Amino acid sequence: MKKKYPISSEFFPLNVFTPVIDKRAIALANRFYRMPKSLYKDPSINIRSVMIPGYEGGEIELKLFEPAGIERPAPCFLNIHGGGFVFGGASCHYRHSVAYSKGAGCVTAFVEYRLAPEHTFPCQQEDCYAAFIWLIEHAEELGIDPDRIGIGGGSAGGMLTVTTCLMARDRGCGAKPLFQLLLYPFLDARNSSESARKYTDTPMWNSTLSVQVGPLINPDGDAVPLELRSPAEAESLAGMPPAYIEVAEFDPLRDDGILYCRRLKDEGIDVEFRDTVGTMHGYDFVLNAPTTVRMEELRIEYMKKQFRR
Repeated sequence: MKKKYPISSEFFPLNVFTPVIDKRAIALANRFYRMPKSLYKDPSINIRSVMIPGYEGGEIELKLFEPAGIERPAPCFLNIHGGGFVFGGASCHYRHSVAYSKGAGCVTAFVEYRLAPEHTFPCQQEDCYAAFIWLIEHAEELGIDPDRIGIGGGSAGGMLTVTTCLMARDRGCGAKPLFQLLLYPFLDARNSSESARKYTDTPMWNSTLSVQVGPLINPDGDAVPLELRSPAEAESLAGMPPAYIEVAEFDPLRDDGILYCRRLKDEGIDVEFRDTVGTMHGYDFVLNAPTTVRMEELRIEYMKKQFRR
């Protein structure tokens, strides 16, 4: 029998929903994951798509959200959606992108990285790094400032944010993300923390689902470098950009964010940590929930502060 958790009713019905993780269910769900057409009707935001090179000769899509009349060169936010590395961008991910663009006065680049199980690690990590490099290399034509590109995302997108920052640091690309914005991130593949042991059946995501998705996203196991599959275990986090880290209360990944926060602080890296209450993993899929509204405001405040640096 499932345990009952005191998750706030503001997140209904997702506070009683748990996805199914198998190939058939994933394929079915992804048929319905797409950007709402209504966003194209908003005159205050311009949306366009570009195809860019991805990992091993592949091609990926970047959707660019640009506030009307934005001053150039504009700051940029590379938004990496979550979804366990197997689900595509959901309606809320695109709507958050619009809110970030308008609120922080930036161009938001939404990367449609390729998904498992068709594409496994390190394809997702490499696709997101390729998107960051493409933004740097095409900054002038895009009208963005290459020195003011932040990266962020939730859950799997949080992990891909961190791996992109690590790759930028370690590969000598000559560019460094301005900040990393991490929302209930998946960072520790060991799945053995206190929160992982405690939250085995929570809604939206739980450690049982982490076990189930593992073989679909990383069938090669240790063949993938440790820092790309479990960045909280990276040998060093020195030289990483400042971070905003947000964790949920009833979330198996809660301790991932706490561990990463501690490791960054040990390196003297500035971290803004936010601990939400009555929340589950992915709580901000409910856009009109008061907690979601408040946390989105805090994320935008952080982005604006960093873009002013």
